[in-house]
Amino acid sequence: MKTLMGLIATMLVAAPTLAADVGVSISIGEPNFYGRIDIGGAPPPVLVYSQPVVVMQVPQAAPPIYLRVPPDQSGNWKQYCGAYGACDRPVYFVQDSWYHDVYTPHYRKQHGHGGGDDHGNGKNKGKGHDKGHKN
Repeated sequence: MKTLMGLIATMLVAAPTLAADVGVSISIGEPNFYGRIDIGGAPPPVLVYSQPVVVMQVPQAAPPIYLRVPPDQSGNWKQYCGAYGACDRPVYFVQDSWYHDVYTPHYRKQHGHGGGDDHGNGKNKGKGHDKGHKN
């Protein structure tokens, strides 16, 4: 009986841990991906603002990064920069049309994902390696 009670107690303690391990994976090139974009050899991005957005000045200037974020977040960047780990550096926001029409096909070609672009029709959802917008 003690063994059974111990087993049940162990299962009850482990259950929340197992449930917390569930996640969603969204890959670069998918319509719902928001986060850092490595421009690499891609054509130059079309930007939301011509100058980088800086929330917090730092003594040594970090190089700017390129991000794709929902439109409401770029307009109120100070509130959202922490979620992207980008409050202490200059940020350029890329336009959605450039991301879908230029960057996504380039990225997929470079990384062996084929040349197709799903433009939001739901193909390939959850089959990527990136975990949302955390970097």
